[in-house]
Amino acid sequence: MENEIRRKPRILCLHSFRTSGRIFQMMISRWPENVTGELDLVFADAPFPAEGKSDVEGIYDPPYFEWFKSDKEFKEFYDFEKCLNYLEDFMLTHGPFDGVLGFSQGATLAAALPGMQKEGVALSKVPTIKFLIIISGGKFGGAKFGLPKLAARAFSSPVNCPSLHIIGELDFLRDESKALMRSFVDPVVIKHAKGHCVPRLTGEDADKMLQFITKYHCMKSRI
Repeated sequence: MENEIRRKPRILCLHSFRTSGRIFQMMISRWPENVTGELDLVFADAPFPAEGKSDVEGIYDPPYFEWFKSDKEFKEFYDFEKCLNYLEDFMLTHGPFDGVLGFSQGATLAAALPGMQKEGVALSKVPTIKFLIIISGGKFGGAKFGLPKLAARAFSSPVNCPSLHIIGELDFLRDESKALMRSFVDPVVIKHAKGHCVPRLTGEDADKMLQFITKYHCMKSRI
């Protein structure tokens, strides 16, 4: 007879602009234990050292990293392929992963991954991403961000990857986050009253996240 074991969903966590995996882990640690205890969260550092001042200096210690390089207006991108290759190597080494969770720059990158994976221009060596959790993300090719060549078709059609979008009413990326949300098929949304941050999850919002993840993850793996 086959034995069944309970397996937590393994989620790759991508931090924000000029922060780090360790900093993102500290932010996520404010979520209730009944959420984090049900997830296998893996926090990665981005491949490029920060090339300027971080907004979290004096709050969190360095080093700080960036997922991709761009001009000051985030319209032209450089070494984007290196970012994707680095990410694929990390996933091969530390995966397999069920989903991807990103905040800010990490969320913008995460949101484009399913489309690029479908087009065969990224993550061809790893399993298909089952779901995304997007916190304060933007959209490549939207009003604020340009479009890297490798992501040219990432949003050419509605993205058919289950997605949960956490959007702050006072977030400077609120409109971008909403535009990104509309690029997905049947998105799930959690709204909060704060700005550009990783909000605390309480009550119904915490339940909503767990229900979303459980729906798209097989909690029992057969061995």
